This record gives sequence, structure tokens and C-alpha cells, in this order.
Amino acid sequence: MNQLTAVLIGAGARGAGAYAPYALHHPYELKFVAVAEADPKRRETFAQEHGIPEGARYESWEQLLAEPKLADIALICTQDRMHYRPTIEALNKKYHVLLEKPMSPEPRECLEMERAAKANDRLLTICHVMRYTPFWNAIKKQIRDGAIGEVVSIQLNENVGYWHIAHSFVRGNWNNSDTSSPMILAKSCHDMDVLSWLMDTPCERVSSFGSLMHFHEGNAPEGSTERCLDCPVQTTCPYSAPRFYLSDAFKGWARHFTPDLSHDKIVQGLRETNYGRCVYRSDNNVVDHQVVNMEFANGATAMFSMCGFTFEQERRIQVMGTRGELRGEEGKITVFDFLTHQKTEITIPAQSSGHGGGDSGIVKSFLDEVRRYTGQESLTSASASVRSHLMAFAAEESRLNGGKAIELRAFAESIMADGPEIVGSPGN
Repeated sequence: MNQLTAVLIGAGARGAGAYAPYALHHPYELKFVAVAEADPKRRETFAQEHGIPEGARYESWEQLLAEPKLADIALICTQDRMHYRPTIEALNKKYHVLLEKPMSPEPRECLEMERAAKANDRLLTICHVMRYTPFWNAIKKQIRDGAIGEVVSIQLNENVGYWHIAHSFVRGNWNNSDTSSPMILAKSCHDMDVLSWLMDTPCERVSSFGSLMHFHEGNAPEGSTERCLDCPVQTTCPYSAPRFYLSDAFKGWARHFTPDLSHDKIVQGLRETNYGRCVYRSDNNVVDHQVVNMEFANGATAMFSMCGFTFEQERRIQVMGTRGELRGEEGKITVFDFLTHQKTEITIPAQSSGHGGGDSGIVKSFLDEVRRYTGQESLTSASASVRSHLMAFAAEESRLNGGKAIELRAFAESIMADGPEIVGSPGN
């Protein structure tokens, strides 16, 4: 098995913490030879861990991609609105690209990236890691093998968790769609993708409802202040930042604002960063709950629900077929047969890699696809991802227009018809 080389663009939690460790555990398969990261501490930490020389440590993706092609692969894990330009440039430089989801908050940029991958004859794989987990693969196998007959309807619940929505989508990097992505894309494009994959037939129309119901100033407790450390009512607030980040259960999440997890440094971070702000007085605008209804080409339907107000952080799914029913929650799948009334339980062992084994699973699969590449698409190729991204974009369009049903084909055609050609696409 030949070793492949890679460059990392964006050494944050996903790039450096979720995907790149595969190279440390399997050095005979993958080696990082360069890194681009604006934060000097993250850049140097990653470079030292992976033995990257001084001359291959870059402050920006522009500097790295201005060099002649340095590796086989570009792993791009910048913030959502910073995906498009480095991805186009990397593809034009003939890198195979592994891109963190979502592709982009702009629909036309997603379509342009798909086109650039095809024009350059390179893989562009999107990190829809759920497809690479034993849990979701077991569900897909049951459907493919006909265990429940033809799928008629799917219900999928994404229980975000009260602490996770406060951390990432009220205080954190994905709290405002103007600077990141709407919630249906930032958090739930995984779910749109897995529904598209399980149905295995085009989605034709969607409608959606949802709002920012709770996390706004109108619900701020009387007497509350801008920051939790100064707040006289923090002892009665379930979203108190000190309650999260100074506890053993959630202390690890403080790494998003301080690499030093000592008590003093966490307190300093709570005083100086957005992670110490009141959840009712932040600059967030993404929804805290949303539902999406979908109809597919064969008449099957799906209902997706995302809610931040849950105790557990988990996904639960119910797949209803003509000959049986499947129910799944993390680690356990139950299949009910209508004819025999037999109930079959499938238990998925705990995985050591993040996202139920998906983080390492996608890297391994991508490396295999690069090695044997002859023009084929990957499991979560740009083409596959664009389909589910369009479902998410259409859902948000529906939500913003009172739940109006959106026809996917017409919606996609309108995207490409509007606006000038995007600068930086192949041929420009």
C-alpha cells in the first residue's frame, strides 16, 4: 500500500482534530507535508505533531496554493464561507480534495465546485461522515437487502442537545448565518445527505417550518447581564457558561477558545471570548428548531426534525416499509417483520473514532479511492453532496417563505440562471 501525501488547509477542530490524526495512526498510508492556518498556535502545534518543516508552514491558503503542487491530496477544513476559493484553486492545481461539510452556504458555489472537479478530473469528496459509520451502513444494508420491503416513509430526529446548541449555534462559530451557514446546512446537511442516500431516489419537493424561538433577548431572565461570569442569575440558568466549561463533563469543549484547560485560562476565555456571553444576548440568528417535509420521485416521503432542546445529543430514525419497519438510535437497530412478527436487533459496537467511526472511516475510504482513481465518483462525491445541499437550501427557502413547497428541479435551474459567472471557476 503506497503512502499518499496531503496538505491541510485549516487546522481547527475538524481538520487537525478529527481527520488528520489518521496520518499519525497510519503513517504508512498518509503523511501531511504542509499546513495553512491563520492561528499561529494551531499552525505550529499541527506542524510539530506531523513533522512538517518550517518552510511548509503557511499563514494562509493563498500562500500554500501559490506553490507548485505539493501533495496528492488537499484536505480543506476552513470555515463554511471560506470553502469555495481554496477548493477551486486546489482542484485547478490537480489536487484530489477532501472538503469539510457544508460545501458552501452559497448554492451556486456548490454547483461550481462540482463542475470544477469534473473539469479537472479529480475527486471532490465532502465529509458527510455518517455514510461511513457502521451504524448507518447497517441501516442502508437492511434497506438494500429488502428486509422491510419498499421504503414508504422515513422519520429522522436530530436531537442536538441543549448544551451543544448553546456552544456551537448560539455562542460559537455557527451562530449566525450571515457569517457561517443556516442551521439546516451547518448542522443538518448530514441529515439531508443520509436521507437522500437511504431513499436512493431524487427528492422532488420540500417544505419547512422553524424559528429562533428561545435564544433571543426577549427571553433574557430579569437581572441577567451580558456575560455569565458577572450574572446574578447564572445559578438558575441551564445555559450558564461556567456551568458548562468549568465542569468535568464539558471542560474539553473549552478547547474551542483556549488550548490551556487550566481553571484560570478557561475563566479568562469566558471573560474575553463569545463563549462567555449570555445566550440571550449574543449575535446569533440561526433557528433553534426546524422541521422539513420531503417528497421523493417514487412517491415516498420523509420528515426531518432538528431541535436544540433535548437532553441527549443523538439521532433517532424510523424507516417504514411495505413489509416491515426499522427503528434505530445510536448503537442499536431493530427490524420488525410484518409477516412473521419477528423482531431482529442489531447492536453496533462503540467506535473509537469520532462521529461513530465516521471521521476515520471517511479518510480511509478517500485514500482508497484516490489510489484506484480512474474517473469514478466517491461515496460522498460533490455530485451526491450537491443533491442533498439543494434539499437543505430549498428547505431554508421554504422556511423563510412561510412553509411554501419548493420544487427542487425548478429551484436548481433558478440558481444557475441568476447572477454572473463566478470568478475563479474553470475557464475564467
